[in-house]
Parts: sequence; C-alpha cells; structure tokens
Amino acid sequence: MFCSVLSGGLRGIESFPVRVETDISSGMPCFDIVGYVGSEVREAKDRVRTALRNAGYMMPVARITVNLSPADTRKSGSGYDLPVALSVLACMEVIDTAALDGIFVAGELSLSGDVCAVKGILPMIKMAKDMGIGRCLIPAANSGEGSVIEDIEVYTISTVNEAIDFFAGRSNLKAVESHLHRELLAEHEYEHDFLQIKGQKTARRGAEIAAAGLHNLIMIGPPGAGKTLIAKCIPSIMPPLSEDECLEVSSVYSVRGVLDPCKPIITSRPFVSAHSSSTDISLVGGGAHPKPGAVSLAHKGVLFLDELPEFSRKTLEALRQPLEDRAVHITRNRDICTFPADCMLVAAMNPCPCGHYPDMNKCTCNTAQRNKYMSKISGPFLDRMDICVLTEKVTPFDIQSGSEPESSKIIRERVMAAHDVQKRRFRGSRILFNSQMGNREIEEFCRLGPDELALMKRLAIKYDMSARTYYRVLKVARTICDLSGQKDINEESLLEAVRLKISF
Repeated sequence: MFCSVLSGGLRGIESFPVRVETDISSGMPCFDIVGYVGSEVREAKDRVRTALRNAGYMMPVARITVNLSPADTRKSGSGYDLPVALSVLACMEVIDTAALDGIFVAGELSLSGDVCAVKGILPMIKMAKDMGIGRCLIPAANSGEGSVIEDIEVYTISTVNEAIDFFAGRSNLKAVESHLHRELLAEHEYEHDFLQIKGQKTARRGAEIAAAGLHNLIMIGPPGAGKTLIAKCIPSIMPPLSEDECLEVSSVYSVRGVLDPCKPIITSRPFVSAHSSSTDISLVGGGAHPKPGAVSLAHKGVLFLDELPEFSRKTLEALRQPLEDRAVHITRNRDICTFPADCMLVAAMNPCPCGHYPDMNKCTCNTAQRNKYMSKISGPFLDRMDICVLTEKVTPFDIQSGSEPESSKIIRERVMAAHDVQKRRFRGSRILFNSQMGNREIEEFCRLGPDELALMKRLAIKYDMSARTYYRVLKVARTICDLSGQKDINEESLLEAVRLKISF
C-alpha cells in the first residue's frame, strides 16, 4: 500500500516542500529511507519503529520503503520523524489516507512516542501557507512559532496517539491563535538609552548618522569611555521593524534554534555582541550542516565587535564579503545556502595595547607597539567602515553635569525622518538605505555642484582616498543631508563626512 505526507526541509532560512512517500509491500523485511538523506534522517527508522511500538502499534514484517521527494535535494534534521510515522500508519490502515491530504506535518519522535520540537518551524509554516496549504500539524513545543503566521490553521500535538486521534476525528484540538499583530503593536522598551551617555558629543553624532543610513561604525578610545554603552544604545534609535522584517529576523532565529518559546516573534532590532575568541564559522555561519552565524543573527540590527584587534585576522577577513553583499553564501556539495546579513556593523577598540594613547603621561606603549596593534586590522577591512569616531575620556564633571542629554526617543524621530526620505528616494528598487547604494545610484543621488566637486577632489588628493573610500564618503554625506533636510550635498556635509571617515 502507498501513502504520502507533505513535510518540509530547510535551505538557508527558506523552506522547501518535501513529499514523504511510503510503500509497504511483500518481500524481504526491511525499512529503508531513501532520497538523498543525512544520517539523522536515516536514523528516523529506528525512532519511528520504537515510538510506534510504545504507542501500541507494531509495524508489519514486510518491505517498507520511504522516499523523501525531491530525491536530488539533500534533507537533514529530525523533523521528518512524524510524517514518516503517519505515512506508515496510513499504509497500515490505522489512519485514513484521505485525512492526510492538504496538511503539512513536521516533528521529531522520542522513543516513548512523544513528539519533540524541531528547528525551523516558522519558515516551514510560511512555506506551507505560500503553497496554499490550509492546515499544519506541529509539535506542541513549537506552538509559539505556530502562532506567528496568520491565515493558516496550526494544530499542535504532544504524542503520536494524539496525532492518530486527530486524523481519526476523535480529537477536539483547536487551532493555535495568532498573536502576530498583538506582538507588533506592543510598546518597545529598550534597556539602554542615550540618556545614559554623558558627554561624547562626537560619538553620539556618529552613531546617529550611522543609524540613519545603516552605515558601519568604529569607535576608538580609552577604556571606560562608554564605547560599549553607545553600541548597545544604537538599536533604541533605529526605527521599529516592519512585519516582513520581523518574520525574516524570527526565521533566522528559528532555523538556528534559539527563538524564545515565550516570545516567538522578534519585534525589536537585534543586538548581537560577538566575543573576540569567535571563529569565522561562528561569526559568518557554516559547518557540516550550515547554520546562520552571528552576522545573520544580527540581521536588521547591530553586530557589535568589541576589542576589534583581539579578533583573529582570518575571522575579520571572513566578514568582508557579508558586509558588501548583505548576505552569506555557503556552498556544500550540490547545495548553496544563503543566510541574510543585512546588519549594521559597530566595532570598538583601544588606540593602543595599554589603551591610553595619546595621553603620554599614562601610555606605556612605544611607536612600534602601537603600529603593530593597529596593523592587526587589515586596510581592506577598515576601508569598509563608513564612520570612525574618537571617543574621549569621560570626566567626573561630565557625569555630574546638570545638562540632560538627548534621549533615544528624540534622536529616533530624526532618524526615522531620514529613513522616510530614503524610502521615497529608492522607491521601486531593492535599496532601502544610503549605505546600500551602488555606483549607479551614487552618481544619480549624490551629484556634486562645481564647488563641492572641487572640494572633494582636493580632499581625495590630500588623504589619498581609494575609490571605495571616495564613494563611502559620498554616501555618508548624503545621509548627513537627509538628517538635516538638505536636498543637495553641500560643502559642510562633505567636510563632516570626511572627518568621520578619516579619523586615524
């Protein structure tokens, strides 16, 4: 007898349909799973056999063949256990095969017959909805993710017997209620606010410009100057995520398996701080079974690299391609996985090994040591940093000053106004921010007048700018003008952009 069940696999953060086909026939008793499957999928036969026995169902002594179609696409993960078990039960006539039509199924089985959570349920349900599937059956442990997608009925179960009762019509399961819009409308509270930052006028200005155009930012200054706090405050001045962005970011966390069950959809800009001991794989993603790295977990948010020179050169060089393409492409055999990496990179470092340069009364480093310290970061990597600000030591007078700095709410209003200008400018294209402009867009939207062009030529010669540096200065100048409401790039914005780029 033959039966098939619809399930899904993962390629990057996208899901693709997989048809689990099962045939039970006479012949040499065996249980084979075919269709270009990984080791964990081949092991499903042992989990399925034992789970069904403990649920009260003995598999027949016959030839059982399970095919995961399409057979030319690699499948991995444990989410095929439940659809394999249900297709076998349908072939055993325990479940009506017609009941399995038009429903998506995914879940891992324990030996006791319980249904366990699997990674990537959110993009799988989204894929099922896009295919026109009206119902989904997933583990109860994934019910939070099941409540995210609207206009599709999502049912959750905890055991194989509950699944059998559901398809036999003996269950009163109700579809999970969607909480998407309630989560989107919830008020965002940020732990860190620019009200907490005393002084640091230049760093605050640089962070505002960076957030307005999604530019990469590096801060250089002595220990205790507030570089880490400024970085943590940046998400609080960025606009809220749109519904599509929330789903995209949440899908990354779902595939990685780190989505909070109590908060199944991410509605605030992520802030990911990578440790200096991070490997290139943990930072950009990959592995035998490719998973998203820190740069993808920071998608639509901020990736923070503290103590930048302490990162290995190989790790930092691995970031160069994601910073340019806003995506990570990983090739494995016949598959190519793509993880989004459209984030804002914020880095911080000391000016020298001891951290006190240029205060020569405290600095214990010689010129050779300072040069060696700075040379740990390659020129091409630094060239990809749009804005560089020097943070100063905060004195007790700054901390006890009676003047109250601007809050994140006030700064966010200016940033959102600049984002609205960019939305209108790039309407109809895939570009969202000034930092994403290519050469063609720069020529169209960053045109300079005769005086500005002459100034830019002098500055380019003076600072020996590369072509990349030249274009990045124009992008930052465009953002500065958007913040101030200027239609055309003027000399003041060019000078400020150059100061922010050529700071060391």
